[in-house]
Amino acid sequence: MVLKVFFPQCCNRADSGLLVGRWIPGHDSAVVLAVIHYPFIPVQVKQYIQQMQARSLVELSVLGSWSLPKEGQEGMESFLRDLSTIFPQRRWLQIKREVGKMGFTCRVLDRDQYGEVQQETDKKNEKLELGDDEAGIDEEEEEKVIFVHYEQRKVMLSQLHPVQDPEAKPDPSSELRQVFQTVARSQPLFFLDKYDDGPLKSTHWQSEGREASIVVELLKQASVPLCLLLSWLLSIWTWIRNLRVFSIFPLRFLLSKLSTCDQLSYRTDHLETLSSAQPAAGHQQFMRKANILMSLLVDVALGLLLISWLYRDDHIAMLANALLPAADRVSKELQELLQWLMGAPAGLKMNRALDQVLGRFFLYHIHLWISYVHLLSPFIERILWYGGLSACLGLTFALSLLSDMIALLTFHIYCFYVYGARLYCLKVYGLSSLWRLFRGKKWNVLRQRVDSCSYDLDQLFIGMLLFTILLFLLPTTALYYLVFTLLRLLVVLLQGVLHLSVDFINSFPLFAIGLRVCRSYRLAEGVKFRVLCEEPGTALHLLMEINPLTSSAIVQTYRIPTYSCYPRDSWAALVKKLFVGELIYPWRHKTTKTD
Repeated sequence: MVLKVFFPQCCNRADSGLLVGRWIPGHDSAVVLAVIHYPFIPVQVKQYIQQMQARSLVELSVLGSWSLPKEGQEGMESFLRDLSTIFPQRRWLQIKREVGKMGFTCRVLDRDQYGEVQQETDKKNEKLELGDDEAGIDEEEEEKVIFVHYEQRKVMLSQLHPVQDPEAKPDPSSELRQVFQTVARSQPLFFLDKYDDGPLKSTHWQSEGREASIVVELLKQASVPLCLLLSWLLSIWTWIRNLRVFSIFPLRFLLSKLSTCDQLSYRTDHLETLSSAQPAAGHQQFMRKANILMSLLVDVALGLLLISWLYRDDHIAMLANALLPAADRVSKELQELLQWLMGAPAGLKMNRALDQVLGRFFLYHIHLWISYVHLLSPFIERILWYGGLSACLGLTFALSLLSDMIALLTFHIYCFYVYGARLYCLKVYGLSSLWRLFRGKKWNVLRQRVDSCSYDLDQLFIGMLLFTILLFLLPTTALYYLVFTLLRLLVVLLQGVLHLSVDFINSFPLFAIGLRVCRSYRLAEGVKFRVLCEEPGTALHLLMEINPLTSSAIVQTYRIPTYSCYPRDSWAALVKKLFVGELIYPWRHKTTKTD
């Protein structure tokens, strides 16, 4: 059998004393957490361990003794060995480090229920003066000890994640996970060090002095009144948002379609999470709050940078002056496109009557739109000036407002697309229905299937006339539908880029990525071992190093739940809808939150 002893590197040169730690249940291994120095009173040690057990909820015990020979302490090893009768354990570890060697030697004392020594195994690899056969048998039965050295601070602060599936539930019975949890929950044990004035002195990762930060303490003190103020402001905003006037159908429908209102609701949920008086219950909740806070700070910082650019050197006036000529140019290009479609586009012979009707219809809509833009031209600069102030709430608000402005300014293109798609869809479904008529079939609306049906001669004659008319009018309608669908897709692509940018800022786990860059050990995917020393006469020593979680796994695990704007249909479904003329909204409505 192999006994694994997880030993902290900070205790390699600790003074002689008792090893405090925990035996891992279900595994033949022990975790050393601290060394209590000599001199001490055993009763005080027992009381101290009981107090730490109550505070940390970890089954702490005295694992054995640690001996580092010094001048004037020649009988220390035998004294520490005798302490095994005062601290009765099933196993008692006697670990010793000799002068001039890096490795340790370990003796394991196995005791029965009455406290008597049943077997004493020397891990010094000393061969007994036995025959070759008897020595071989003894070596096979001898229990080996492997020391696994670890950095206590890194293991205490790190969070071990599943390697295969980040969303899978971790196995609590895993030996490595129990080691990490034992060290993390034993923080109360690390408050006592060798410099404290008290009856007990100990060595652990904070033995050289506790870390403290004045900035962190000030932020903790300032967070309480800030959270109270934020909660009061959010209560006022919630009262305003719940007014009955916002539940009226036209206003409710309009607000549900605006990206700015969705972003405002999304940030309200985030601020409610941050202002909650309840502390983070676990690692996931803490990481979620930290990522939300970092996302909010970065968003506001980028928004302030945008404001500093907009209101400097009169950039808003430049944008307002450039918007009207751009709208005139777009309208001119659309008029030329319609004139081209009303002629012989690409040499195609179209139905002239339908072509003229559709062309004049769309030209009239362009005229209405450009008149609407010229009517708003005196107010454009003021609209941009007040709209730019929304960036003080964050860059995402500015991008959402820009998306809404693009939707309003390109509303005529959306109307063109709807008209063309409805007309094209009507003809496609009409042709498909008439094609079933020729084959003696019909669509059963109740059963949602195609059934056989018999038609008389008059029905077949009328169906043939309608089929011929729709078939010869289809190319003209399909051409207009194709052109305006391409224009609509360009607008949708631009809005999609803005939505993806907003979604990226809202959901990207900045705090987790910062931990990966600055303190990669905080988010662990696993561990790796390398041989630390292998000296003759000592046990095998391994060094446990933490493997950090990959960046892609961090993004997948700690991505903030957000209103996703990814396509809700597959690409094949989108192509099918485009082919039959159904209206497409490729960006998911922000009414459902995805985790």
